[in-house]
Amino acid sequence: MDLIDKTFEQQDFSHQDLSDRRFRRCHFYQCDFRHTKLRDASFEECYFIEPGAIEGCHFNYADLRDASFKACRLSLSNFAGANCFGIEFRECDLKGTNFSRARFYNQISHKMYFCSAYISGCNLSYANLSDQCLEKCELFENNWRSANLNGASLMGSDLSRGSFSQDCWQNLNIRGCDLTYAELEGLDIRSVNLEGVKICAWQTEQLLEPLGIVVMSD
Repeated sequence: MDLIDKTFEQQDFSHQDLSDRRFRRCHFYQCDFRHTKLRDASFEECYFIEPGAIEGCHFNYADLRDASFKACRLSLSNFAGANCFGIEFRECDLKGTNFSRARFYNQISHKMYFCSAYISGCNLSYANLSDQCLEKCELFENNWRSANLNGASLMGSDLSRGSFSQDCWQNLNIRGCDLTYAELEGLDIRSVNLEGVKICAWQTEQLLEPLGIVVMSD
């Protein structure tokens, strides 16, 4: 079922099965998607918060496996505890979004798991991604400034062309990441493990300058 140009206000979608539904240019104001089945659902150019509102929609513990959000405004939404394996966010506003206890991984065994998420061109500033596991994922061209990444593991992910602030790097695992063309403000190579990280030649100067090292051109 396709829904286009519809507006929903304070609608209770909780515990419903909306799998495979397609929404385009729809507005969801103060709507409740708690425990909703949204597997393979797609949202394009949708709004999940009213202008000036201090709270977005609730997706707590929703099944969002392989769901897709493109050019959506999801700022201040709550995805706490949601199953986000295979989720796609493209060019979305995710400012201040809460992903506490959300899952972007599939646990195969006690020691084996793999992650799947496609997040690109998004505003993730002030989003809560603490302790999240987003390894070997497509996470390029995002704004991560002031996002809570404490204890998160982005190991092996594509973080190219992203922008970061100094508070992003504390207790963050970025080993093996692609950081080419990214803004690396505040990244201290003395305290962050950069094993296997990819950067451009000009970024070397940016990383060494705070240490008083002058990089000369050949």
